[in-house]
Formats: sequence, structure tokens, C-alpha cells
Amino acid sequence: MKLNASGRSLGVEYAIREIVVPANEMEKQGKRMIWLNIGDPNKWDFETPEYFKAALREAVDKVDNGYGDSQGSKELRQAIVDREYEKHDARISSDKVFVTSGVSEAANVLMATFIEPGDEVLVPGPGYPSYTQYIKFYGGTPVPYKQIEEENWQPDIDMIRERITERTKGIIVVNPNNPTGAVYPERSIREIGDIAAEYEIPMISDEVYDKITFDGKYFSASRLPSDVSRIILNGFSKVNLMPGWRVGYGYYMDEKGMLNDIFEGMMRQLRLRICSNVPCQWAAKASLQGPQDYITEMNGKLKERATFIHKRFNEIPGISVEKAKGSMFMFPKVELTKWKNDMEFVVDLLKTEGVVFVNGSGFCTEFGQSHFRTITLPPMPVLEEASDKLERFMRKRRSE
Repeated sequence: MKLNASGRSLGVEYAIREIVVPANEMEKQGKRMIWLNIGDPNKWDFETPEYFKAALREAVDKVDNGYGDSQGSKELRQAIVDREYEKHDARISSDKVFVTSGVSEAANVLMATFIEPGDEVLVPGPGYPSYTQYIKFYGGTPVPYKQIEEENWQPDIDMIRERITERTKGIIVVNPNNPTGAVYPERSIREIGDIAAEYEIPMISDEVYDKITFDGKYFSASRLPSDVSRIILNGFSKVNLMPGWRVGYGYYMDEKGMLNDIFEGMMRQLRLRICSNVPCQWAAKASLQGPQDYITEMNGKLKERATFIHKRFNEIPGISVEKAKGSMFMFPKVELTKWKNDMEFVVDLLKTEGVVFVNGSGFCTEFGQSHFRTITLPPMPVLEEASDKLERFMRKRRSE
């Protein structure tokens, strides 16, 4: 007897990795691919600091390698408390911190806790697709609010207010933003916080790129007034250059007690999945407590590469892009004169020139159309080659 997969599982889409399917087919046929779809710094010239690795080796020998605390090791949670205070002056206690297998697990567990069928959550559009997919998976409705391209992808505050209904369960913010590279100013974060407090709905702030900014200015939602109930998510994949180690974390700031049941529901799920990787938690703690100078070097590389992409892509006919202020992504616009949609564009490009981008509609069907996402991680020779291929492709298609 044939078994059918659940409708919710077959409804999951993740454009960032689904574009790999046609790209792999071309690679099997012998075409060389330039992979600009996945934000993995360690695939390029970014290296996990040696003292992180040494801490992991030591952990395997020194910890008992048994199960750990479902909420996360007490030592790591205290290190997170200390680091968040140092970074953002966030005053939190370790009992409100939880450790997950990357921010993706935190997003999954949060949405499983928040959502009943028919509930709504505001999400940035364009925005990181995992939030949208998990909301849908649990029977909710993601409601996008526009990031205004002409204003360097700043959030449309008026639209956030307009799209709140009696079914709204929360407002998600991704700052610095994936996929646009925007960094929200303090004013925008405060305005979103004011709306959340006014409507008594929590704010969920994904801050996994918080130290990857190019002008040194970053305002964390942890700095908002105490009347804003919020959950801050972060992790070690990006800033700490540990993507494969799968350690993330979050913490609650909830003076009014709005999120007491949410916290309990989430902890029950974390106990169900037992614990996050124990040796990697040990190493993650070390990464917070040792030298952080590698971040300056990383930001220098990313800023140089983002500046190049901004200049070079804007020279290509039919392509335009706003300047990135942080993260490791940019979100160019393409004139779809020869293609039905942005998915058709990226597939045509990868088949013709072997350059792999992600279709913009994969980040929001309403506000991501006619765009594509690129990473800013590769060294300059790779970016130069990819840019030349993109220009050749656009000029050829426009002349046909």
C-alpha cells in the first residue's frame, strides 16, 4: 500500500536550497557552477577561529558526553547573559534563556507554540522564509509587511499597523535583514515596539547578524522599554562562524507576563527533543568569552564585497540593487522583460552561465517578486566572474 505524505509536509518550500535541484542537474552534465545561494561563510574564505575548535576538542574529552539540560547548559546560558549585556546592555537572567539547534529550531518551536489554526503573524516581506513556512506548517497565516526598497529596504511602519487584526499573534523582525542587507535604525525598532505594546502582541526579533554591520550602528530590540514583550533570537552560525555546529539561542523579555504560557509550551517541546549538542555548547560558550577581533576582519571583507556588488550590478542593464548595510546578502531587482517570473530568470541564468542565485519570490510572494538574492561572501575574483557572467547573460537576453 502506498502511503501519502501529509499535506503540511508537502507544502513546505525553501527556495534557498530548492534551487540546488536544477543546479545539481546542470553540474551532473558537466557545467561548472558558481554557488551564490547559501549564506555559509565557511564555504568561502572565512574560518572558524582556532580557539573555538580547540574548545570543542577539549569538550569531547572533558564533558561526560551524556545528555545535557533541555534548556541549555547553565554555563552557556550565563555566558549568553553576559555577552548580551556587553553587546546591547540587555539585562536578562539565565532562566529566561534557551538553547536550540540553530535559530531554525527556535523558529520552529516558537511557531509551534504560538500558532493555532487561523492565527496570523506579521513577517517582513521580503524576509527569511523559514518563519513563513513554519507559520503555515502549523496552520497559521503569515502576513507580510513591506520593506521599502526605495528607502534602503526599511520596514513600512504604517503597513505593520494596518495589517494587525484580532488574529495577530506576533510581529517578526529580522534585523540585520536577510535577504536585503538592510539594518533598521533605532527609530524603526522603537516604532515597531510601540505598536507591539499598544496592541499587546509580542515582538520576535531575529538578531543572528547583529555584529555584522558596516557602519557600526545597531539597535537591538532588547533595548526597548519594558512594556514591550519580546523574544530575541540569535545564534552562532554567522557572527561566530560556526554554521555546521548548529547552536542557537533565544531569550524572553516579558515584564508583564504575557508570554508565561508561551515559555512553558516551548520548554515542553525542548524537553521532548531532549537537548542541543552538548560539546558544541561548551565550545559556543568559549566563543563568547574569548577574543572577538576576528569580527572586525570579517566585516571588512563583507563590506568591501558588498560595495563591489552594489557598484558592479548597477552597471548591468536590467539590474539594480540597494546598498547593503549589514548581514551577508543583497537583494537585486531584475527587469523581467524576457521571463515570466523571477524563478524562470534564475533557472535560465544557472543553465546558461552557471551562476546560482535564489529567486526573490521565495522570500515573499507579495514583495519579493522580480528580485533575486545573492550572497556577499565569496572573494573578489569569484564575484567579478559571476558579475561578468550576469552582465553577458543580461545583454544577450535583451538583444534577442
